[in-house]
Amino acid sequence: MAGDIAEALGVPGATLSFHLKELVHAGLVEGESQGRYVCYRANFQAMNGLIEYLTHNCCSGSSNAECTQVNDPACGC
Repeated sequence: MAGDIAEALGVPGATLSFHLKELVHAGLVEGESQGRYVCYRANFQAMNGLIEYLTHNCCSGSSNAECTQVNDPACGC
């Protein structure tokens, strides 16, 4: 539940709800209504796809830990 996540992260509920809504919209998180609450779950398949895409397109397949952003000279982009 969003309240449990907010408490664990020490984030205000409204802030977390905003971010969860965006993650749901991006397909990285799934929300399931349970009465007046929503239970959130990570969509690991979508997350793995995003990581694969970013690794391939940012770092040209490099696993260089110094590569931190798109077109980062540290990873030879």
